[in-house]
Amino acid sequence: MIAYALRRVMLMVPTLFAIMVVNFFIVQAAPGGPIQQMIAKLKGSTISATERVSGGAGGEIKTQSGGDNSRYRGARGLDPAFIKELEKQYGFDKPPLDRFLLMMKNYATFDLGNSFFRDRRVVDLIRDKLPVSISIGLWTTLITYLVSIPLGIRKAVRDGSRFDTWTSGVIIVGYAVPSFLFAVLLIVLFAGGSYLSLFPLRGLTSDNWASLDWPMRILDYLWHIALPITALVIGGFATLTMLTKNCFLDEVNKQYVLTARAKGLTEHRVLYGHVFRNAMLLVVAGFPAAFIGILFTGSLLIEVIFSLDGLGLLGFEAALNRDYPIMFGTLYVFTLIGLALKLISDLTYMLIDPRIDFARRGT
Repeated sequence: MIAYALRRVMLMVPTLFAIMVVNFFIVQAAPGGPIQQMIAKLKGSTISATERVSGGAGGEIKTQSGGDNSRYRGARGLDPAFIKELEKQYGFDKPPLDRFLLMMKNYATFDLGNSFFRDRRVVDLIRDKLPVSISIGLWTTLITYLVSIPLGIRKAVRDGSRFDTWTSGVIIVGYAVPSFLFAVLLIVLFAGGSYLSLFPLRGLTSDNWASLDWPMRILDYLWHIALPITALVIGGFATLTMLTKNCFLDEVNKQYVLTARAKGLTEHRVLYGHVFRNAMLLVVAGFPAAFIGILFTGSLLIEVIFSLDGLGLLGFEAALNRDYPIMFGTLYVFTLIGLALKLISDLTYMLIDPRIDFARRGT
């Protein structure tokens, strides 16, 4: 197992490099680069996605009007030397390949650079926002698994019963309602909307959190995350519940289960001593994707609705502002976490079922 883990860690390097290469050169083709954004701010105007006519970093455009030798639309009237200084400041005085290689060299030491528009180091921004996203992702994934696995097992054991029928109805409703829409409903009902005002609408903690004792700090934290986590869990447990049920039903009908029952083993022993280990393999396989999805994408609208300043909101704003250091810095961190979780998932496979040995397969 150790040799396999080391080999997988070594494979993370080319995988990470390939992901960064693809995304870097895709972003270079995106309209309205950071220099265009800065010019628009200086001009007091906004920039549209169609403003750039030809490719190149920063939204390069050849103008043909007299006297203005700038390459950027909207830069007329600005000193060309100032535009050159902007290019140098943002690093666009170098070819794309040179900028990419320099970026990857810095990333190897976790030097993620400075934000173009926030005047802060990207590492500091990610460190500040990460607790919010980690809180949302971990609690949502944990609660989803704690609810879905027992419920899925129960539905499989009582397949076709009234319990299975009405819980399936609840699951369908939960799956059909988007999490952000359910979040709005929770706000209306419980957060000072039209009815009760029982929960806060901003942040993970209260302003006086530091002055509270530890029990009150924990309660204050749980008070703040109750509604966001509820909104995410409602929409997330449906798929996992049905996956657990189907995996159990598939295993229960296999020959080894009939053999175990014929030997006189109790139903509890059959389900949790034999079926559970095999049925949980697919569920375990989905954990990294579920966690990453909740952590970095699924919680974006929830962060906006509940004013939670996390990584999802940070990355979204960076994409709108073409803040490349934040965009690539968050992508780099997200990818590392995703690759690490995938490795943990494979190792968990081997712990759950010792018959699985990825190392022998040469993967």
